[in-house]
Amino acid sequence: MSEKINMVNMKINGTEISVPENYTILEASRENGIDIPTLCYLKDVSKTGACRMCIVEIKGARALQASCVYPVSEGLEVLTNTKKVRDQRRVTLELLLSDHDRKCLSCPRNQKCELQALADDLGVENIPFEGEMNTYDIDEVSPSIVRDNNKCVLCRRCVNMCKNVQTVSVIDTMERGFRTKVGSAFDMSLADTSCVNCGQCIISCPTGALREKNNTKEVWDAIADDSKVVIVQTAPAVRAALGEEFGYPMGTAVTGKMAAALRRLGFDKVFDTDTGADLTIMEEANELVERIKNGGKLPMITSCSPGWVKFCEHNFPDFLDNLSSCKSPHEMFGAIVKSYYAEKHGIDPKSIFMVSVMPCVAKKFEAGRPEMECGGLRDVDAVISTRELADMIKEAGIMFSKLPDEDFDQPFERASGAGVIFGATGGVMEAALRTAADTLGGKSVEEIEYHGVRGVEGIKEATVNMGGMDVKVAVAHGLGNARKLLESIRDGKADYHFIEIMACPGGCVNGGGQPIVSSKDKMDKDLRVERAKAIYSEDRASGIRKSHENPDMVTLYNEYLEKPGSHRAHELLHTTYTSRGLF
Repeated sequence: MSEKINMVNMKINGTEISVPENYTILEASRENGIDIPTLCYLKDVSKTGACRMCIVEIKGARALQASCVYPVSEGLEVLTNTKKVRDQRRVTLELLLSDHDRKCLSCPRNQKCELQALADDLGVENIPFEGEMNTYDIDEVSPSIVRDNNKCVLCRRCVNMCKNVQTVSVIDTMERGFRTKVGSAFDMSLADTSCVNCGQCIISCPTGALREKNNTKEVWDAIADDSKVVIVQTAPAVRAALGEEFGYPMGTAVTGKMAAALRRLGFDKVFDTDTGADLTIMEEANELVERIKNGGKLPMITSCSPGWVKFCEHNFPDFLDNLSSCKSPHEMFGAIVKSYYAEKHGIDPKSIFMVSVMPCVAKKFEAGRPEMECGGLRDVDAVISTRELADMIKEAGIMFSKLPDEDFDQPFERASGAGVIFGATGGVMEAALRTAADTLGGKSVEEIEYHGVRGVEGIKEATVNMGGMDVKVAVAHGLGNARKLLESIRDGKADYHFIEIMACPGGCVNGGGQPIVSSKDKMDKDLRVERAKAIYSEDRASGIRKSHENPDMVTLYNEYLEKPGSHRAHELLHTTYTSRGLF
């Protein structure tokens, strides 16, 4: 039974309103149609009142107050738009801009920058405080993330995400006063820290101070090279968010137009990573069943999220044997394309250039791991984010909304609904259970939607009866929740057979490479929920909803892999992990 929330009566700009007593002035104002500007505020991540952009006047108070942290109360009277408030906000913004790299047109966040939008909204036409500026070297050593402090506004949203939500804690504020900056211990590059490359800092940043390492040039170069067969694969979560870059409502699946756009960019073959997800389930479900039947290491933990895997390597090396040995779907699929597909179609695998379009910038790091190769060939040659794909489509002048819906290429155009739900938290678990339940029970299970592992609750638990056996499972998304879950297991407070962990809150739909959503939009919508709707709608519409019932999987195993867990499957589709220090 939900707890009753008391209401309080107050005034905003002379209008009487009634709001829940646990609201802040910012929340009360927004709910009643008043848009107070913010910069350091990010719902569920950062609420510090540090930037002073959201200041308001309060009757009876001597100083202006930050509305994002000021609680409402009975009889409170607030003014949000007086001359004093507007003047102070403008001065604060002008001071921020006076120490900011204002090369906006060449910034990757041009027209998607919250600082730029504020300057426009507040009518800033010149900077009266020109003077000394801080200058910083750009940190671009990481394979995934570029940090440019010349564009940092010290909002600390990235710090709060990294420290409080993800509990990775590799960045913080350093120095004091005018010299304050965001950095890593001993001024190390992100590449030299225990950064897991999840990119949650990127999608938390209001400016261009953090961005992904751009790999579009090498993809364009490969497409232009006639000696290369350039093949692209797209992750499940990409179709759930790509449309946002072209004006579609959040949660719109644009699968057919995405496939059409990729062909028009010049890729030789357009495949679906959902097929790789089906392949992952074939191997992972088999591995789970083998561990349960033969006394293997339990709980088995999923290994699809490279940010989570690196987090485990740094922080929980004692759990490395619990990780599934399966490569992630796009790495598996790359290995299959450069072996089975190349052999079947008479293509020299050395000429294949495999591109993965991912919602996740940690995939860039993963593709470079020395373990991700077979026979001296990298499984995946280049990884681009959803944002980078959108940029390529725009650069090519492709009118996305006018494209016809097209299918993926054969022989991998069919994927199951189980493969597509990989994009949402709980999806890998649910997909694996659909196959494991049939395997353990020896028959097809009709009830295949496991709602106990769906949703955005940080840690979810369920007990599933499979073949007469109760299998205890858990799902965690966001690395702070993963830490809590693993510590409870380590302390003997929890016991499971199977665990799914995703590095990003909400899973891949909220990956660090997905389209940027402003802090204002995040106040009104839970993008994790909205984008997941597109994922589950494709699953329900699919004629095949279990990975092992995908005819392409049946053919692949009959013609090439023999069976899940075979010697060849292990050579191509499985991997090992590395214990790493905290630095």
